[in-house]
Amino acid sequence: MTITVNDIEKSVNSALTTTIKKSEVKFNQLFIDVDVENLISVILFLKTNEKCKFRQLIDITAVDFPKNEKRFRLVYFLLSHENNLRILINTNINEKIKPPSITKIFPSANWMEREVFDMYGITFKDHPDLRRILTDYGFEGHPLRKDFPLTGHTEVRYSEVKKKVISEPVKLDQEYRNFDFESPWEGTKYLKEEVNKNKDKNK
Repeated sequence: MTITVNDIEKSVNSALTTTIKKSEVKFNQLFIDVDVENLISVILFLKTNEKCKFRQLIDITAVDFPKNEKRFRLVYFLLSHENNLRILINTNINEKIKPPSITKIFPSANWMEREVFDMYGITFKDHPDLRRILTDYGFEGHPLRKDFPLTGHTEVRYSEVKKKVISEPVKLDQEYRNFDFESPWEGTKYLKEEVNKNKDKNK
């Protein structure tokens, strides 16, 4: 018997009447909204229920809405191989809320939650090893937040003087950057200086 996405929606709505805020079928996928306190029970049900069988975690990501009271939307993508169906679980949280880690349900969530922490600064409660995974240890800020400057806070470059890679503060904020034909990045004047030095040496 083939189970459709509409069958899954009926099962979820009937079993989780009090925990599902909203459900909708789009693009042959089921989208559900839940409160963060119900996240664990909903994901556990979707994985263990014999009709649902969403036994693979595809990804965890977030969306930043800085003007909203609940700034972040956490999105969980699950796949059912047996039914060939996908489900997206959305939960909205503010900056102070620590959503629960789902590493005990899906061990693969470990690195996914670390990436969300690194990029958005969302801290997962009871995560076994929550530390940055994509940026460096001394990195400041969280790059996928919408208030993070496009230039970043520091730039990394090779110094001819020191003969090594150095890290230094960005010299110009994004909104005051001037564009010209020689160098589109005001912060990389040192490149032009190095070129001029080399020209002088070759004369």
